[in-house]
Amino acid sequence: MEYRFYDEVLIPVRGVELKGELIIPQRAKAIVIFSHGTGSSRLSPRNQKVAQQLHQHHFGTLLLDLLSEKEDANYANRFNIELLTRRLAGATEWLEEQKAAKECSIGYFGASTGAASALRAASYMPQVKAVVSRGGRPDLAEAYLSDVECPTLLIVGSLDVDVLQLNETAFEKLNCEKKIKIIEGATHLFEEKGMLDKVAELATSWFEKYLLKIHVT
Repeated sequence: MEYRFYDEVLIPVRGVELKGELIIPQRAKAIVIFSHGTGSSRLSPRNQKVAQQLHQHHFGTLLLDLLSEKEDANYANRFNIELLTRRLAGATEWLEEQKAAKECSIGYFGASTGAASALRAASYMPQVKAVVSRGGRPDLAEAYLSDVECPTLLIVGSLDVDVLQLNETAFEKLNCEKKIKIIEGATHLFEEKGMLDKVAELATSWFEKYLLKIHVT
């Protein structure tokens, strides 16, 4: 596959440089920004697997760390959804200014606590056209859920009982086009055989439907 951009990047956001990996296939018309969960990073094998699936379908991806190494060492920062949201929004604005990303629509893929920052940012950033949450904590963005307007997919494992209940409650508070998909036999990290493949397929289908349709003439 040919790429118009494939490199590590440093993203300046309010005095901090965030480390990221930006990959944009030559034919990409949309880019998905990943907001990872507590204790994870842009190198997360789970998010990398989903990103690889998206590349095969000609989506660009931006995987980044919303906290510096020093900030991440402070455990409380990992649950500072307001801070993570500001960083995600700043990274989104940075991406829009990149030549290789011009004319591309933007979506978010959030995992665990990262889903909260993705939904909160999407609630006031109209350029975000779709959100997918994997094992997410949308409840941490509860006050903003009713303001999310872009199509939102919540993916949860059936064995992730507590998080499933939180997602079902959050789902009712979303007023946008929405869907909740429960993957039978999957736990929180979707580590069971074939489960992450299902997540990647569902995410790809959602983004194909809602990020690419705006390019159809």
